Amino acid sequence: MPPRPPPALHLPPEDLEGVTEDTWLDVIHKMEEVYSKLVTDEVELEEKNAQLEQSQQFIFSLLSSMSDVLIACNQDGLIEESNAALCELVGRSEQDLLGTPVPDLLADAQSVQRWQLAMYHAAAHEVAVVELNLRDAQGLPVPVDMSCTPRHNSTGRQVGRVLVGRPLGELKRAYHQLREAHDALKLAQQQLLHSEKMASLGRLVAGVAHELNNPISFVLGNVHVLQRYGTRLGRYLEAVHQLDLPAPIQALRQELRIDTLVNDLPSLMEGTLEGAQRTADIVDGLKRFSSASQGKITPVELNAVVERAIHWVQKGTAPNFEIQWTRGPDCHVSGNAGQLLQVMMNLIQNAADAANANTSAGAAAPQLRISLTQQDRQVQLRFSDNGPGIAAAHLSRIFDPFFTTKSIGKGTGLGLSISYGLVQQHGGHLTCANLPEGGAEFTLVLPMASLV
Repeated sequence: MPPRPPPALHLPPEDLEGVTEDTWLDVIHKMEEVYSKLVTDEVELEEKNAQLEQSQQFIFSLLSSMSDVLIACNQDGLIEESNAALCELVGRSEQDLLGTPVPDLLADAQSVQRWQLAMYHAAAHEVAVVELNLRDAQGLPVPVDMSCTPRHNSTGRQVGRVLVGRPLGELKRAYHQLREAHDALKLAQQQLLHSEKMASLGRLVAGVAHELNNPISFVLGNVHVLQRYGTRLGRYLEAVHQLDLPAPIQALRQELRIDTLVNDLPSLMEGTLEGAQRTADIVDGLKRFSSASQGKITPVELNAVVERAIHWVQKGTAPNFEIQWTRGPDCHVSGNAGQLLQVMMNLIQNAADAANANTSAGAAAPQLRISLTQQDRQVQLRFSDNGPGIAAAHLSRIFDPFFTTKSIGKGTGLGLSISYGLVQQHGGHLTCANLPEGGAEFTLVLPMASLV
């Protein structure tokens, strides 16, 4: 409301002598000017009060919404202003913190020394960054990365300090999440590259198997025909030899060793047929391996897969590796034969490498025991070697991609990681442990298939 006009002047009659009308007009005019000035000043004051209230509300909202802790103190280190983040951290109200020395919020003497050093740098108009341990609401130390900045008044004189910081726990969590995301990205990239390599290898193996299959089929077909021809030829020669042949023919028979040749033909045919059949089996195995990336799920007889893996490893990289395996009852699982074969070969090959690496005095010959048991619609395969075992520090990382204890050039660290992933895709799990008597044991558990 505008101010009320001033009351009229009531002067005694004796004081009005000599006062003219012009004088009264000047007085009234001056009073009107003063009143108008008062009204203008009051309007301006109200506008400035509104602006100041808006500024205070804006600053308060900024301080309240800050996730970083804030402390404004005077030259003596007494708190003059704080924010909600600090109050929540230390478990005290803003009114309670007002006038509290900053060192009272610190958790240890080392933090107090760092605070004093920061105050010294701020006194020299320098910005200091220090790590302080604040005492939280439970009395536990919380590391905070604080920036200490000198604070000045309107005349430029230094009147205190401003500290702004963020608890390092949040920064560490953010860095940990960033590192995990980076590691996951690297792993996904490596797995993508490996998948592409495996797909290319599968196509190559499929092509080689197809090319080998045709000549093997010719060999098998021709050997079967030659067996029939050999039987007929033997009957014919037997009939001819019963005749009274001339002496030159009898001599030629002895010279060419016809009888020995006829007797050797069946065993030669059988050997050729066996070799061709083994080659056909290898080609069939290559086809199954090449189909691993196609994800074809069928009932797979696990005994046959184990025996195939043993055969390939012993015929390939570990011919002298002793493997104790007794075929169990038929056991079918739902899966991809090529992928399961890859898992078995990786486990057997790793066992061979570990057992052969055991060079300690009196070490037994490299050996692997494979056992198969069935229980509760699950099949369990145990691969127990007599190697040096797995170091305790490596047990938790044994299935990590690219982790290997082998020397450079001897292993990529992908075999067990890929095997672990393939077993999980089949609804099973793969674990490892050290045996009390020495050596390592890998346990593979898969759900059994329901055969109708």
